[in-house]
Amino acid sequence: MTNLRTGLVLACFAVVATSRCPGAGASDLIERENAKAGATDWQLTRVRVDREGFRSPWIEGYCTKQSVAAGESLEICVSTTPPRPYRIEIFRMGYYGGKGARLLTTLGPLEGKSQPLPKPDDRRLIECHWVTSTTLTIPADWPSGVYLGRLTTIVDENKTPYWQSYVIFIVRDQRPADILFQCSDNTWQAYNRWPNNYSVYTHPRDNQGPWSDGGFDRPYGREAQYEGIVNDPLTIGSGEFLPFEFPLAYWLEREGYDVAYCSNSDMIAPERGLKCKAFLSVGHDEYWDIRQFQSVEKMRDHGVSLLFLSGNAVCWVAPFRPSSDGRPNRVMSRGGPYGGDHAHAETRRKEHGPFPERGPDEGYLMGVRNVEPVNGGGDWIIKRPDHWMFAGTGIKKGDRIPGLIGWEYHGDPADIPGLEVVAAGKAWVGGDTPQNWTATIYPGPKGNFVFSASTIFWSQGLSSPPGHVLPWSHWSRPHGPDERVRRITKNLLDRAIKGKAS
Repeated sequence: MTNLRTGLVLACFAVVATSRCPGAGASDLIERENAKAGATDWQLTRVRVDREGFRSPWIEGYCTKQSVAAGESLEICVSTTPPRPYRIEIFRMGYYGGKGARLLTTLGPLEGKSQPLPKPDDRRLIECHWVTSTTLTIPADWPSGVYLGRLTTIVDENKTPYWQSYVIFIVRDQRPADILFQCSDNTWQAYNRWPNNYSVYTHPRDNQGPWSDGGFDRPYGREAQYEGIVNDPLTIGSGEFLPFEFPLAYWLEREGYDVAYCSNSDMIAPERGLKCKAFLSVGHDEYWDIRQFQSVEKMRDHGVSLLFLSGNAVCWVAPFRPSSDGRPNRVMSRGGPYGGDHAHAETRRKEHGPFPERGPDEGYLMGVRNVEPVNGGGDWIIKRPDHWMFAGTGIKKGDRIPGLIGWEYHGDPADIPGLEVVAAGKAWVGGDTPQNWTATIYPGPKGNFVFSASTIFWSQGLSSPPGHVLPWSHWSRPHGPDERVRRITKNLLDRAIKGKAS
């Protein structure tokens, strides 16, 4: 036994500095993946929307699943109007030496066809039944990650311009990664206004009621709030991932963290998350099926640290149901507010109900609640500079990270033993109406912790990947990468991964 231990120790010392000892229990999959050559051309170059402002009928598409595992097949449905041949380039999003993506494969040329525009049902559900254009089987060596398929028409460029858009999907896995990054794709879909202003928010009766459904069987249109949040042409076909979530993924992979990715629908059971040490809610994570809430609650109680690097998270109960052809979790809706018997949930019931569902008080999961109004912009202001999460930042009480609050946040701390308010201040609604926001941390039952940054914009302080467009809302904007945000995030993740008590 002594010789075996000695051999393992010597083997660890022999490994080069950038690799990790197999006995250490940490995977270097993401480090090895990001050492591969990145793509110099993955962004959309020629991208166009129609007069309604959301869709790109020249070429557009969607995938028939939110996420897929290696060995499984994914159907991609594409429409081109007028019919033209096209190709699909599949990219995995990451760091890749600063390039931001790696080209995995190219599909095509494929023959394009104009696919029909469906009629909405009585709940304004838009559900395309497009013919499958191609089927992609995920190779065994494709790591978990967020993948973009770039659609490009093939034309005689002396006579006709080419057009582009994206499709997006997640490759999931079951490895015991240190970090599980949950994409906020329920919220992407809730706000998706494809083809012409059909979303959970656009029912003529009420934009906060339970009257509309959101279907995943349709393309993602241009970012729904492009006139008020971020006017980013790269959102056409890619949901809200690139402006609000990719800066975090890019930074995590640059830093070599062992991270795996999942969709909201992958969290309706807790097993995936229980294999990880830290769970990340990212960006604009507003819509959760109640089973997601129960899963993440169980993860916390079993020792997984939760980092809500998000704002307006866990706001609405979003029950899933199958598509009309029986595929699970392809339709979501606004079932009702989270909040239990708290005042903001009661107000929503009175003003926008009746609702078929009511979720528990989200404050007892996140540490802090949604408030009304929940939007605005402001600075992230330090209240507890002596807390371990601020170690190495040089931060003093009252220091500000400019513009980091927005465009939605949280503001009402829950009565949880050991909860600490680490940052707080005013968000300015419409530029001049004050609202309180609060960032908190509290200890979990097994040496873990729960942190809530209380802002959608947290990722903006971590990196600025190629093509990134900073958001701007309520006359306030974040400044981009900030070494203090990076160090705070590193301190939180390193504590979560090491499993030390707070």
